[in-house]
Amino acid sequence: MSKNLWVFIETDEGKAKNVGYELLNPGRAMADKLGEELVAVVLGDNVADVAKDAIAYGADKVILVEGQEYKTYNTDAATYAMVELIGKYEPSIVLYGATNNGRDLGPRVACTVKTGLTADCTGLDIDQETRLLMSTRPTFGGNLMATIACPDHRPQMSTVRPGVFKKRAYDESRTGEVIREDLHIDPAKIRVHLVERVKEVAEAVNLEEADIIVSGGRGLKSAENFKLVQELAEVLGGVVGASRAAVDADWIPHAHQVGQTGKTVAPKIYIAVGISGAIQHLAGMSGSDTIVAINKDPSAPIFGVADYGIVGDLFEVVPALIKEIRAKKGE
Repeated sequence: MSKNLWVFIETDEGKAKNVGYELLNPGRAMADKLGEELVAVVLGDNVADVAKDAIAYGADKVILVEGQEYKTYNTDAATYAMVELIGKYEPSIVLYGATNNGRDLGPRVACTVKTGLTADCTGLDIDQETRLLMSTRPTFGGNLMATIACPDHRPQMSTVRPGVFKKRAYDESRTGEVIREDLHIDPAKIRVHLVERVKEVAEAVNLEEADIIVSGGRGLKSAENFKLVQELAEVLGGVVGASRAAVDADWIPHAHQVGQTGKTVAPKIYIAVGISGAIQHLAGMSGSDTIVAINKDPSAPIFGVADYGIVGDLFEVVPALIKEIRAKKGE
């Protein structure tokens, strides 16, 4: 009989992606509802510290698989390890972060073990009556939300957007069991090899883990004017985001898009420049700790979620902010 809720903790060169720790938060609540254990699954190379942190963030147990083939993500090695573990332990639920790698791994594992997967979720819960995982995701271009269940196959699987959930408070006093599994794929079965990693490209747009995001919208009027957003992000040490309107206008690549059809983020500071605040955009950033809105329309919906609002012409406000920040930094 399938039991226990698993969270896949994605690692890269010995470090965990935040989304894995974030998923331990709803995972803890759902495991408690089910009366089952919350298990973190960690694949990597020299990642014992990640296992320790997973327990501190709420896991009861950690299944730890270490090896050189897991140092950087490899689709064949990771799929092999997860399929073997699922076959041995039979979890009832497996959650993955909807990162580039999670979106690759989740469907591959689901197809191999012949179960369903709900992709790109923004909400999770357990139905008390059926004890099924209820996964909610945007559909029809973000205009509707669908809640999906997988009643007939196990494990139930979902990929969940980074930034949707906050990490639990780190509790160093928590204890849990670390189960080491020695799993190594036949090298002949690895069909994909990493030849070179260009970090400048791979890490250029890391919205999910950014502490500060400055996003631009339709109010910028042109692609050239995005240099204001880029400069403000630069002086703050932040990352550039964008609304769907700006992306659809080809002012900035889709990788920068925040919202239901883009990335869900929860930085410490989110600055919305020239963004009116359509519900699809708000769904992607309303979990930010502090939201600052700059818009000339005092009735713009963005002010409804903003902690601080500046009603004014962004072409006057943003240069003034940049100048003031540079002065404070002594530049």
